[in-house]
Amino acid sequence: MELAYFLGLLAVILGAAKLLGAAAKAIGQPAVLGELVAGVLLSASLLNLVDANDKYLHLLAEIGVVILLFEIGLETDLARLLKVGAASAAVALVGVVLPFALGYAVCVLLGLETLAGVVAGATLTATSVGITARVLSDLGRLQDNESQIVLGAAVIDDVLGLVILAVVGGLAAGEGVTVLGVAQTTGLAFGFLIVTLLLGGAVVPPLVRRLSRSDLPGTITTIALVLAFGLAWLAAVAGSAMIIGAFAAGLLLRKTPQAHDIERRVGHLGHLFVPIFFVVTGAAVDVRVFDPTNPANHSTLAVGGLLIAAAIVGKFLAGYAPFWFRGKKAVIGVGMIPRGEVGLIFAQMGLVSGVFDARLFSAVTLMVMVTTFIAPPLLRLLLPPSGDEQNPKEE
Repeated sequence: MELAYFLGLLAVILGAAKLLGAAAKAIGQPAVLGELVAGVLLSASLLNLVDANDKYLHLLAEIGVVILLFEIGLETDLARLLKVGAASAAVALVGVVLPFALGYAVCVLLGLETLAGVVAGATLTATSVGITARVLSDLGRLQDNESQIVLGAAVIDDVLGLVILAVVGGLAAGEGVTVLGVAQTTGLAFGFLIVTLLLGGAVVPPLVRRLSRSDLPGTITTIALVLAFGLAWLAAVAGSAMIIGAFAAGLLLRKTPQAHDIERRVGHLGHLFVPIFFVVTGAAVDVRVFDPTNPANHSTLAVGGLLIAAAIVGKFLAGYAPFWFRGKKAVIGVGMIPRGEVGLIFAQMGLVSGVFDARLFSAVTLMVMVTTFIAPPLLRLLLPPSGDEQNPKEE
């Protein structure tokens, strides 16, 4: 791809994201919904301007989600997050087991092969923390107990998702799955987060305070990005998810006096990369599978419809798992619904490994699309904006 063309493409992506994001807010919806719609309009199935599989756009989108989770970490109170830890764990566990069981049952009842049912069920266990976190942030509701539970559950879900992905990947490749292998993957993922928060909590705040005394312009921003990108890289090396490392970096820097300044400066960078992530996610949608006039789509729509029902019911009921919590459980359930890019990773793995045929892949992709798009407006309906609703000013 030539640089001039790529720069023009970025101009179109950012312009469409800003325009449709503003339109979404004008009708009372979160800006992220407009950015997702922008991606659909620019996708290969409509205007054919954005290829969701383009490796360069994919890299920029991944940087976007890392920056987004870093920003969310900066806004998250670790003490409050730990306070609702038991509720988050309950939501995460039920939010994995129930959707998997329902998805597997749907596939078995439709006469699909066992392995196809396992992979499809695994796809339903995913949760896209990026989408929900962005909506909660836009509404100024990140500090609510319900939001903290959703964030905690989503982080646990990401760790469990890594384990499930490793297991399912082994099954799809015809390999055996051992208890030791599963335990190792789980231990690495959880261990990284615990060790990072314990060691980082003692080292990072005093180090940042010392380094921030430099009068070199941009020092504090560079320090923040080095920590965010560095921990994201270490998380990947340790067998965890990059976004968990970025989230941990935000949690650590929140304890520093420079936290507000870091949040403001990194937020400017987020204006560039984060919308690219949501546009590329929307561009993965193939609207042609919605065409009911095409007979080939009938079976896809039927299977997809049942998987959508299983996906929504499974995650929504997970919000009611912490029966002792007195808050709005419906908000928690809806916050866990979107599958986003995480669900697409599972679906793509099923297709590449040969476990999914074209029909089942399209049905699973349809499920990912619908769950991704319905969550933002539902959250907006259930959770009116607080007085702290974010409306970033361009500076």
